[in-house]
Amino acid sequence: MTDINITIEDIKIGGSANDNSQSEGKVAKIVLFKGQLDETNVDEKAKLIYALLEQNPKNLHLLMNFEGLEYMNSKAIGYLTDWYSKISEGSGKMVIAMAHPNILDILEVVGLTQLIKCLPTVDEAKLELLDTSGITNSNQGGDNSSLIAA
Repeated sequence: MTDINITIEDIKIGGSANDNSQSEGKVAKIVLFKGQLDETNVDEKAKLIYALLEQNPKNLHLLMNFEGLEYMNSKAIGYLTDWYSKISEGSGKMVIAMAHPNILDILEVVGLTQLIKCLPTVDEAKLELLDTSGITNSNQGGDNSSLIAA
């Protein structure tokens, strides 16, 4: 069995513990992946994210930190797409940070980078995730034509 470790941590919203003015109802989490998501573990590990989605069906903002993710199979990509859909339906947001070039290439080929913003650093991803100026789930200047059914 291939190893994958997934940890979920809170992201602080607002300037201080008492400053929740911008965060009413918003839940922000960082999900850190270390290892490989493949057929031996993806179904079991996906349950962690689905449990998080069930606990926070509205306004969930997830930062997927792929710094330690070495590999993901097609089923993992399917789960990622489903998580994005459920989060979007609940008026939330998902971003990806620090994906290795091989992972980023896969996400680009299947068109997920048109939907989920992929950023080079965790700090940039946090800024994007917590941006309240509007909907910014797609890459800046990205061509959305691939989203139109042929």
